Amino acid sequence: MSLPVTDTSDRATTPRHVDTLIIGSGFAGLGAAIKLTKAGKKDFVVIERGHDVGGTWRDNTYPGAACDVPSHLYSYSFALNPDWTRSFSTQPEIQKYIAGVARKYGVMDKHVFGTDVTSARWNAETNRWDVETTSGNYTAKIVVSAVGALCEPNLPDIKGIHDFKGDVFHSAQWNHDVSLAGKRVAVIGTGASAIQIVPAIAGQVQHLDVYQRTAPWILPRADRPYTKLERFAFKHVPGFQRLSRAGIYAMRETQVVGLAKAPAFMKPLQWASENHLRTQIKDKALRAKVTPNFRIGCKRMLISNAYYPALAQSNVDLVTDGIAEVREGSIVTKDGTERPIDALVVATGFHVTDSPAYQGITGKDGRTLAETFDDGGQQGYKGAAVANFPNMFFLVGPNTGLGHTSMVFMIESQINYLVDALNTIDKHDIGTIEVRKDVQDEYNVTLQDQLAKSVWMNGGCASWYLDKHGNNTTLWPGFTFEFRRMTKNFDLDAYRSVATADLPSGSSANTSAGNNTDKVSAR
Repeated sequence: MSLPVTDTSDRATTPRHVDTLIIGSGFAGLGAAIKLTKAGKKDFVVIERGHDVGGTWRDNTYPGAACDVPSHLYSYSFALNPDWTRSFSTQPEIQKYIAGVARKYGVMDKHVFGTDVTSARWNAETNRWDVETTSGNYTAKIVVSAVGALCEPNLPDIKGIHDFKGDVFHSAQWNHDVSLAGKRVAVIGTGASAIQIVPAIAGQVQHLDVYQRTAPWILPRADRPYTKLERFAFKHVPGFQRLSRAGIYAMRETQVVGLAKAPAFMKPLQWASENHLRTQIKDKALRAKVTPNFRIGCKRMLISNAYYPALAQSNVDLVTDGIAEVREGSIVTKDGTERPIDALVVATGFHVTDSPAYQGITGKDGRTLAETFDDGGQQGYKGAAVANFPNMFFLVGPNTGLGHTSMVFMIESQINYLVDALNTIDKHDIGTIEVRKDVQDEYNVTLQDQLAKSVWMNGGCASWYLDKHGNNTTLWPGFTFEFRRMTKNFDLDAYRSVATADLPSGSSANTSAGNNTDKVSAR
């Protein structure tokens, strides 16, 4: 999709100006586009590097890809899907849903697909963001980062991995042109993607080596097809689907007590997981290898009915010795054992607390978001704003992740906050707005105090939830309805704002000011 310009000769030199520029079109960016449209805002664009909406659900097409959140929770509240076929949906169904919502609400023409944002830099002279993309440049009054946490694959730093001569790919970049049938395959990792991939390919490969660094806690997957009667009721009985969704939501929220408040309450879930393990793994040696050595919930809890049986197959080996190097056609572990392979699947997760996307965003003090987070940790305010980055809002920002329920709920909460913020900016004709550093600091002190009691900090593990400073900058330490209440309204007093009329006369923000005379002085 190309930009709607009338003179392409000026495209490289004349940036296109928009009021709001959204980066990314997964659940967050797409939801923002829909809600901005509903709020009557027309001057915005969504820059998306992929060929379609969907984000992680567009990109992660590996065998067995599915969601570990119940289907009815994994949708927008304003666009419930009565057509889910299962209690836990597969990747194709989720991607079909997201694409259908985008087309239903008529926001596809607001997207520029196949385009990477290469940099976004705050311009103090114009009080605008200068945004460079692979399809032309932009200036924007407001930039919204909707870059998801699970979008930048984390490739392991293993000696010799680039010398491997066989097929190698990350789980998020699956090469469907490569057949694994009859091959000797290695999977590195035992996280959420790996436990779906391993059962999906174990039956077709000649031999499969699964390299485990840390054994995960795995719970039964209560997945089943919906009956015809249920699907009829979801579609035709008023309120039935919404009531089902509410019941699932309430049940999931009970886990917050053990995860964030009192880890001792995680014991029933751990007993369930231990029973699941004993039932599915009869071999004592293998059972010992896959038994975690930390409290459940400390790392992401996984669900599967097929992973343990796959490990027990005769053509599958679980390898717990660390990898020393990868050679042209094999993997060598630290005990000296060399195992020949034809293909290598890297299922080692994503850059979460150190996303490469942060390196291209430069704030008013000349530092990138990556440098800011590296110095003081990944801190923000309500997951929506970061000091020193004026006129920028974040969706799925710091400390908005969850360990128990649907991220879509958190995303919608943040979108509500964003839309109210933009309405406030328009109402008061605000030229620049930035969260106050003292407010942000106080907010994060409170967050870390709350997190100190959680299983994530007291479970005896190291996880991707934590940054290099040892702080949990990923997860929300409470009930999701508390976050929804906290983000219901934009709190202008937490921000330093400057009215458009008070900006320097040469500022483009001044020259493009609106007509609203209800102005806010510098705060």
